[in-house]
Amino acid sequence: MSTTAELLQLLDLETLEDNLFRGRNPPESWPFRTRVFGGQVLAQALVAAQRTVDLAAHSLHAYFLLAGDPSVPILYEVERVRDGRSFATRRTVAIQHGRPIFIMSVSFHREEPGLDHQIDLEAEVEGEVPAPEDVPGLDALAADVLERLPAPVRDYWLRPRPIELKPIGLGQTHSVPRRMVWFRAAATLPDAPDLHRAVLAYATDMTLLEATTLVHGTSVLGAGIQAASLDHALWIHRPFRADGWLLYVQDSPSASGARGLARGLIYDERRRLVASVAQEGLIRPIGKVSGSE
Repeated sequence: MSTTAELLQLLDLETLEDNLFRGRNPPESWPFRTRVFGGQVLAQALVAAQRTVDLAAHSLHAYFLLAGDPSVPILYEVERVRDGRSFATRRTVAIQHGRPIFIMSVSFHREEPGLDHQIDLEAEVEGEVPAPEDVPGLDALAADVLERLPAPVRDYWLRPRPIELKPIGLGQTHSVPRRMVWFRAAATLPDAPDLHRAVLAYATDMTLLEATTLVHGTSVLGAGIQAASLDHALWIHRPFRADGWLLYVQDSPSASGARGLARGLIYDERRRLVASVAQEGLIRPIGKVSGSE
């Protein structure tokens, strides 16, 4: 999928029956289309849940059970677990070939005033964080940076996508498992908060697991690692726009037993913490691990 318009089409689910929806996959011409992208399933499952409630999603917790088949649509069945005065809960199951491939619980909350604090960006990272306009886009990366990247990593970053990415320090050696990426939808989105939440969910799965391999001189995109998202959690703290620049501060506190844990904090350009993310993934070495990023 190469355009934001195509992403919006994927997020416009077909209603089949009460609590039952069908999601399409990108066209066959989409490059690297060997399995369904996890962020797509996250976003479509969130859209399905949002269709059944009139509150704002504030958190989701999901498990990826099987790789999605890009050749057939995905069915999303929503269970209305609870409807309260302030909170509601939904459970979404994604189904292909008669089997669940993904399950997700979503909590919704009616907006209300309360206490307010956040971890400031300066407390999370050392040094000055460059503004998005000061970070080169992927199409403007210097040739020497691209030459240092292994082919699978280079191809991943340069592929067309509906989310514009500006990684900070791409190609540099990492002594700590941390990465920062500015991102936003590649085109202006409609003024629909539920849609912005779904696009955010889509984007949070794009680069996060790579944080688990940064200090090991390898990549989840290379031939030496078998990688897959195992679960995903997202908490939305404050209103935001997914078509405005968002800073994704990612780190990995632990990797062991062929699994890696990655975390992310997402700030807007005003340095407001708008969302937090956590994901565990399979990072299983295959043969000789090589190919640094």
